[in-house]
This record gives sequence, C-alpha cells and structure tokens, in this order.
Amino acid sequence: MFKYDVDLFVIGAGSGGVRAARTAAGMGVRVAIAEEKYFGGTCVNVGCVPKKLFVYASQFSENFAAAKGYGWQLQASSFDWTTLLKSKNKEIERLQGVYERLLKESGVEIIEARAHLIDAHTVSVGGRTYTAERILIATGGWPYIPDVPGKEFIVTSNEMFFLKELPKRLLIVGGGYISAEFAGIMHGLGVEVTVCERNAKLLNGFDEDVRDFLVEEMTKKGINFRFNSIIQHIEKVQDGLIAHTDVGNYISTDLVMYATGRVPNTKGLGLEKIGVKLDPVGAVIVNSDYQTNIPSIYALGDVTNHVKLTPLATAEGSVLVNKLYADKSAIVDYDLIPTAVFSQPNIATVGLTEKQAKQKYGADIDIYIANFKPMKNTISGSSERTFMKMIVVKSTDCVVGIHMVGTDAGEIIQGMAIAMRAGVTKAIFDSTIGIHPTAAEEFVTMRKPVR
Repeated sequence: MFKYDVDLFVIGAGSGGVRAARTAAGMGVRVAIAEEKYFGGTCVNVGCVPKKLFVYASQFSENFAAAKGYGWQLQASSFDWTTLLKSKNKEIERLQGVYERLLKESGVEIIEARAHLIDAHTVSVGGRTYTAERILIATGGWPYIPDVPGKEFIVTSNEMFFLKELPKRLLIVGGGYISAEFAGIMHGLGVEVTVCERNAKLLNGFDEDVRDFLVEEMTKKGINFRFNSIIQHIEKVQDGLIAHTDVGNYISTDLVMYATGRVPNTKGLGLEKIGVKLDPVGAVIVNSDYQTNIPSIYALGDVTNHVKLTPLATAEGSVLVNKLYADKSAIVDYDLIPTAVFSQPNIATVGLTEKQAKQKYGADIDIYIANFKPMKNTISGSSERTFMKMIVVKSTDCVVGIHMVGTDAGEIIQGMAIAMRAGVTKAIFDSTIGIHPTAAEEFVTMRKPVR
C-alpha cells in the first residue's frame, strides 16, 4: 500500500518540468504533472520558438533587397501577417502535441488544470487533491508591466504572437533582449519601430562594445531609439496612442509593447500560505539541490529567478531527478554558459565581458577585435557589418571571453563555447586553419590586440 498518491507531483509542463517528469517516470517513479495553459511552457508557445520563426520571417525583406545585387530581378513583394500566424500556430500545435505525447508515453499522469499547494505533501488540482512524497514547482516566469497610467493599452511579448493585425507604428518600452529582438522583427515586417529605454544603452550586462555596435547597426536600419527616457503615462487618442515621457516629449504610436522584464510565476500557488520562502520578487528560494526550506518541495527553472535559459531548466530537471531517484550526484555547471540574442544582427556571447575581465585580472588581459563587412554584403548593397571580440589573459594565454554581433552568431559561438569549456588558449586559435571564406575564420586570424 502506497503512502502517497504519487511519488512526484510536478506543477508546470515547461522544459524543466517535462524533463523532470519524463526522466523520473522512466525510472519507475509514479509521476503526475499539472499544466493550466499549454505544454512546452514559455519557450515553445510564447518565447524562443515562435520568436525565432518571426525572426526568420522578418529577414526576407532584407534578403529580397540584397538579391538585386546578385542579379535577381524580383517582382514587388508583399507580406501577409495572417499567413505567418497560421504557419506559426500550426508548428506550435505540433510541438505541444510532441510534449504531451512524450509525457504520456513515459507513463506520466497529466492533469490540465491549475494547481495549488495545500500543505507540504498535498496539491489541489482539477477538483481533486493529490498527495505526493515530493512536489516540484516549475511554473516559469511571466512578463512584468509596471503600474503606468494607461496600462490597459499595453501589450507584452505574449500578446505579440497573436496580434490580429500588424500596427503601422510600434513603441517598445524596455532595453533587454526581448526588446531588441522584437524591434528587429517588427521593423523587418514593415512596422515603424521606436524603442524607449530608461538607461543610456540596451542590454545591460553585455559587453559594452557589443551594446554600442548593436545600436549602431539597428539605427542604420531605421529603428528609432529614445534613451534615458521613462514613460509616465499612455493616452488614447483618435488615431492611436500617445506615450508621454519624463523629459517632456511624447511618442505617437498605434501599439505599445512593454518588454520590462519577467517575474517568477508564483502567484496563486499557495506557496506563502504553507511557508515556502520567496525572495522580494516572488522567486522560490532553493539550495544547490533545488530544494526549498520545506524538504519535500523543490523548484527549478525561471521560477527560481536564477539563470533564465530554457536549456538550463532542462539540465536542472535531469540533475534533480537523477539525484533523487538514481543516487547520481552530477551538478549543473553554471560557468561559461553561452547565450544568444536574436536581434538583427544577432548577438552571441560566452565567458567574461571586458569589464568583468578587468575586474578579475586587472591589466593582465589582451583585447582582440574584428569589425568588417561580411562577404555577402560587399555586393548586396547592405551596409550591415559584423563585430567579433576575444578577451585573453596574457599571463596564461587562456581565452576567457568571446563575443559576436552578426549573421549566424549563435551558430558560431556554440562551437566556441565548447572550446572554452575545454580550456582553449589563444595559441590554439592561432594554430587553427580557418575555413575560407567565412566570417568564423576571423576568430582564428586575430593576431594583434587592439588594447
């Protein structure tokens, strides 16, 4: 006779929750999972997957223009937003089905309803209660909108994936990766885009050269920036919206999108009521084993507000389950995590920024930079350039940071991340034969530091 209804109850069927549930069920663990919205979580439904599809769609306008320099005579092109939405929705539905099927084939019991905790071992969901030896919170994050007069006129990235029609003018408030990505997407689809950011630059935390270079390239494309500006209120007028700023001017637009960060999705779960400790922004506080202050309750992924990346949530799910049910003590290594921003041009980075390297190593660093027009653009008519940067510790020759802004940056830097985790030195880069002609070969032909 079992003491509990299930051994593991997972709340949230995103990347981390699904991986944990499937892995545990494959070990013979009795698992149930509750999901109130959609299988696959943010990434599959309103995040990285549909975002990347939109990026691809938005790049065709520049590709059509570039084709003329290569001898292609094209008829006048037009874009249909409805067609893109239908194609995107079809692919998302397919992926949702994949996630659901994987769970079912693993033997996981699925409950499509909102869950909340009653006590350390009890969950209420779908009109009944489940008792569980362990409970895992994997509910991810949710877009944050500050309290601004006119808030009812604001949309977030969630709603951008389901707009009934494209606006002619779009104001994006915020300076993070979501802002940079949607600015490129909407501009490429023919929307007049303005970005309003309270700070002096986009992408806080990224390398300063990367931040500056990206804004230069986006500005050349025709995207407008209002830095050091805060939206004080939004007003509905006859022909759209007016966003008033703290510096006394205003921005006329048809749609206002806020990309002002994401917060852990913990409201309504009953965590505070049963004593689970949360931080000031509502994130679940966990130890290195993803365990909360209540021993039977665990949390991982974006709901812990740690490193908010889909592959990390997946890795955390595997590590947690293997430790709980297979007595394996592997850990997730949070060092040298590569990341990308699918802005236009793309950003990808791994390792330290120049500022971080100076703080850690002082003057014992060399900086290598390449800034060039990629071969495709030499006869395409495009003025877009590519930027590459490498940071090396002089005394050890160890490469501690690599950054790129340009086409296929994510594809290139993924390989660089492997090399850095293997302890690559600048001498190894120098001795590697480049693939010619490619942009990637610039990383093995950097000979003289610029500073």
